[in-house]
Amino acid sequence: MRPLRWQPATTLVLTVFGLGVATYLTITHFDTHVSLSCPAGGGFINCEKVTTSPQSYVFGIPVAVLGLAFFVPMLLLCTPMAWRAGRRWVHWARLALSISGVGMIIYLISAELFIIKSLCMWCTSVHVVTFFLFVIIAPATPYALAAAGTWDGGAQDPDGGNDADGSRAGPVSTGAHRADDPA
Repeated sequence: MRPLRWQPATTLVLTVFGLGVATYLTITHFDTHVSLSCPAGGGFINCEKVTTSPQSYVFGIPVAVLGLAFFVPMLLLCTPMAWRAGRRWVHWARLALSISGVGMIIYLISAELFIIKSLCMWCTSVHVVTFFLFVIIAPATPYALAAAGTWDGGAQDPDGGNDADGSRAGPVSTGAHRADDPA
């Protein structure tokens, strides 16, 4: 498998966009002099209704701030350098964060549709970005992990890199059985 090419750049662009929108939503949440650029009428698209609803807080924390808390580490984890990282925890952290982001957007979209009965265009753009991040990161993670090499990013496997039969499998085990493997 060739090294990942488009995933790092695409996830970085998506994350920068998401961070920008999350920053804008956070500013409009805390600064009453800045209003959302979104229809505020009584229609289905109503950012003000969504962002001022009780569902705009989770455990007392504004959802906009949670967006920042998602996109700041995601920005670091989606840099090209992080995609090439030899530390496997970086790739696992990126995957875990994207999964938690999708979980959060499922809750938020459900709240918008069934409780608030309105949608926020800005919030929806963050939901779309988060979904696409997951769609790109989830299938790319096994390849990123394989490229990361040994289990902890540089140190030898605890058993010296040997398989159970004493043969050396190399820096990355693909999970495929070798011809000389009795299993």
